[in-house]
Amino acid sequence: MDTNSQPDAIELIRLADQSQSISVRLRSTVPTLESPGVRYYAADAVVTSGFVNGSVLLDLDSGDLADWDRLLDVIEEVEQEADLDEPFIADWPRSGNTAYLRFIAEDPYVVEVHDGTGTQVVVSMPLDLGEGWIAESRERLRVAQGVLGTDAVDGRTLLR
Repeated sequence: MDTNSQPDAIELIRLADQSQSISVRLRSTVPTLESPGVRYYAADAVVTSGFVNGSVLLDLDSGDLADWDRLLDVIEEVEQEADLDEPFIADWPRSGNTAYLRFIAEDPYVVEVHDGTGTQVVVSMPLDLGEGWIAESRERLRVAQGVLGTDAVDGRTLLR
């Protein structure tokens, strides 16, 4: 059992194949900090495989959720392009003040977990994500946004 997660924690991202996975789990649906229109959350990037298992803290804000939504759109467009000279590479979250994930759209996908501000360790994991992973990722995001009360378009906090 993960002792850092609270009972109301939710899995925002899950990228997995048959033998390994990378996920991002919000530690709690309660913000760690709020400022006008922005909520901040603690999350863990969790790597699980037969070779390495570990986690690192990610600090997210409500705008990062909207960025994830936009990144899924871009990745979907890239998947439809048949002839890419270079693989598509994107980082999420982009803040630079926390650990982050790097997505490399190749066959198979490669997802790296970077602990850039802490240990500077990078774990690189090839994942055979299959065809439905983007739709599944969008569904997880919608659930998280509904629970957290954030807008998918720009990450603004919605009034309840």
